[in-house]
Amino acid sequence: MKIIPLSEGAFTIDQTKVFVPFDIAKDKLQERPRGSLLVEIQPFLVVTQNDVILLDTGLGFMSNGVMQLHENLALYGFSTNDITKVLMSHLHRDHSGGLTLEDPYHHTWHLGFSNATVYVHHKELDFALYTQNASYDSERLKILAHNDKVVLLNDEGIIDGYIHHQFSGGHSPFHQVFWIHEDKKIVFFGGDEAPQLHQMKTKFVTKYDHDGKRAMELRQQWWNQANNQNWRILFYHDIGTPIG
Repeated sequence: MKIIPLSEGAFTIDQTKVFVPFDIAKDKLQERPRGSLLVEIQPFLVVTQNDVILLDTGLGFMSNGVMQLHENLALYGFSTNDITKVLMSHLHRDHSGGLTLEDPYHHTWHLGFSNATVYVHHKELDFALYTQNASYDSERLKILAHNDKVVLLNDEGIIDGYIHHQFSGGHSPFHQVFWIHEDKKIVFFGGDEAPQLHQMKTKFVTKYDHDGKRAMELRQQWWNQANNQNWRILFYHDIGTPIG
């Protein structure tokens, strides 16, 4: 199993929910609005014997007509057509921005990975489409509804015999997490409920989680299990430690 972080860079975010690029070498956090959080945006590519899996899809930044996520894939010798599965922890803008592409001529949206099956919790999709919440871009997510390339997951199950998904519901109401098992190795992706290494080691409740207490308790549970079972944890928002 091969794991490749696909970093889009560091950003700060405040109550506006706008992600502003941050140059770690030059910028100063104290000069950003009070309460700004410094985070990495980092989807992951996991290559197994049977699949090329993308875990969440970043912000969806475009440069000269090309999505940064696609450029990142190309750097490692992959194209969008190589992706066979896209596993979505949840559909907030910073996790689903690279999932869809706009047709500039017809102003319509389509899935950005033509050969991939997209896996999302069924209630998370409903919540994203029908709840007025600034964390979601419902317009570009409409293409996921009634789409034969999208599998709507229930609270817990197994995908193709080796990917375990489970409802978690801490960061967003219908957030889910994934374990990928292969050759006695376990890779865990906790999305925004296991976003950074230091959060796993520190017992605290965050204000930006839907259910902060639940998210905190889950982090403690997963951290203990990870140490006992030797998981590799993928940290979507960690500046310095993408894999722990």
